Amino acid sequence: MYVVAEKAIAGLMTPEAAFDAIEAVFASMARRKAYNFPVVREAIGHADALYGFKGGFDGEGLALGLKAGGYWPHNQEHGLINHQSTVFLFDPDTGRVSAAVGGNLLTALRTAAASSVSIKYLAPKGARVLGMIGAGHQSAFQMRAAAKVHPFEKVIGWNPHPEMLGRLSDTAAELGLPFEAVDLDRLGAEADVIISITSSFGPLLMDRHVKGPTHIAAMGTDTKGKQELDPALVARARVFTDEIAQSVSIGECQHAIAQGLITQAAIGELGAVVTGEDPGRGEAEVTIFDGTGVGLQDLAVAAAVVELAKQKGLAGEIEI
Repeated sequence: MYVVAEKAIAGLMTPEAAFDAIEAVFASMARRKAYNFPVVREAIGHADALYGFKGGFDGEGLALGLKAGGYWPHNQEHGLINHQSTVFLFDPDTGRVSAAVGGNLLTALRTAAASSVSIKYLAPKGARVLGMIGAGHQSAFQMRAAAKVHPFEKVIGWNPHPEMLGRLSDTAAELGLPFEAVDLDRLGAEADVIISITSSFGPLLMDRHVKGPTHIAAMGTDTKGKQELDPALVARARVFTDEIAQSVSIGECQHAIAQGLITQAAIGELGAVVTGEDPGRGEAEVTIFDGTGVGLQDLAVAAAVVELAKQKGLAGEIEI
């Protein structure tokens, strides 16, 4: 079994490599060559933590396995990030465990890669302004990945805690882009692409906020009750997702479905846009990508980083 430590990931996996892995697994899902297993996610009754498993099998990439981990809200007291995870890969021919990979940075990279795939395929023509809702740990990864796939000229941002907006300003400066803090009215009116990356359980971006051709990547924490977007906005948009079953149960679409504003049949798969089976944006004014974070994405980036680690001699090998 190969072991790739968390501390080695930053020197191995780039945003470009993560993008390629996620784009490929979306296509594999659309071709019905890859499928996710049911998600297990439970409160453990200790440290206010949520713990669970996401897994699946990609028959094209031959990636089989799971990610184990979850959310520990008090981890800052221990000098750790709140999200903790490890990816385990298995040999699909024999069932033997083949790798254990640190999953924290990989989760951030694959989440950002998923939204950037949606931006590549669904952003309105001539998009110039990137809007960011949320300024937590993941927001910097999202901005960097978005800037890799589209030539944005400006970033505008809003966060429920304005004192955190420095992270967005600093990341934009790193990318050579001007940044401005704005209210949600301006953000919805001026941004051509919007990434929402919060842990909200109530709508932040309302239907009235969004003006003109816009693509929204709703990437916040997915669980029962999560919500970043007004259901009326979801109903107005052409909606795509990574996994329809998750979108309607733990994703952004759960509320519009529950209110009868849309049906499951109205939700498209981003992978079908990647393969060309779905035209994507078409004549829609607003598109939404409901990124729910499927296990196949974790397996794709983990498998890629194992190969990179082996090439560079950074993958430890043990017998179990």
